[in-house]
Amino acid sequence: MTAGRRWMVRDRYGNDIYLTDERWKHIVEPMNHPEMSAYEEHLKKTIQSGKRKQDPLNPQKYRYTKQFDDLAEDNTHIIATVLFRFSEGPSGEPVPNNYIVTAYQKEIG
Repeated sequence: MTAGRRWMVRDRYGNDIYLTDERWKHIVEPMNHPEMSAYEEHLKKTIQSGKRKQDPLNPQKYRYTKQFDDLAEDNTHIIATVLFRFSEGPSGEPVPNNYIVTAYQKEIG
């Protein structure tokens, strides 16, 4: 796995999506979403089997959502924002580069 990546999982549409150490540190910072620090496995499950919706203004951005019964406070769902991009492979070919930008918990009634 590439340096800096914490982990990679495949979503239910066959896309490999990864989380970097840098993005994880950003997510769990006290001013962002520190409640996520105990829910990294839930984040993986959200990417692997959650519902996915494309952003209407940015077609490269998707929001993954999954409901859980054991989240912090009164939250019911984990929301993860993923960017679908490409990088250049060894022979100059485009290679998928799909990564989590942020994740948080939310109460959805």
